[in-house]
Amino acid sequence: MGGTFDPIHIGHLAIAEEARESLKLDRILFVPAGRPPHKPGGTVSDPERRFVMAQLAIADNPAFAISRIEIDRAGPSYTADTVEALAAMDRGSRDGSGVDDVTEITLILSAETFSELPSWREPERILDAARLAVVPREGYPAPDPAWLSKAFPGRETRVAYLDGPLVGVSSTDIRERVASGRSIRYLVPAAVETYIAANHLYRTRSGSSKRRQPSS
Repeated sequence: MGGTFDPIHIGHLAIAEEARESLKLDRILFVPAGRPPHKPGGTVSDPERRFVMAQLAIADNPAFAISRIEIDRAGPSYTADTVEALAAMDRGSRDGSGVDDVTEITLILSAETFSELPSWREPERILDAARLAVVPREGYPAPDPAWLSKAFPGRETRVAYLDGPLVGVSSTDIRERVASGRSIRYLVPAAVETYIAANHLYRTRSGSSKRRQPSS
């Protein structure tokens, strides 16, 4: 599950747990973006702070893990590069016993983000390296399977659609609440709330937008 996580919030965690349970996934790997190509420089918080917040948020769930792969990699954080690298790391970790224990990667996306997939860098590489789990997002229609057939013919079976959860929380709203001096209790894990306060994050509106942004 990738994203800027600026900050990570309860919606991210609820979606991850739903995908894990519904699709019977072994674990969820959170991948904070290092340099998201769709967001101009200076509009995203320091990657190390975002990493720490994600790490704090998932600490109490043994099925959740976190990766620095995009933070430590130079250049823009393209998802195609990430899923291929994770798949290659899995192949390199096999013990040579001949047992077919290949790990299959599932990329979790919101319905909003999924609709933008054709505009991403080499999306076919993503679908070849990973399956997709598409979760609903408030204010956005459910994906049309016919659209998928047209956009990525022959890859329809690579996508699974989840029914929920539908959590109306966004990182943009959380940042704006902090800038306004409003409470974010119950919108983010308690450890994340404490970290934001201790490090004086999101105290100004300089990085906020008047238009609601994706919650990643």
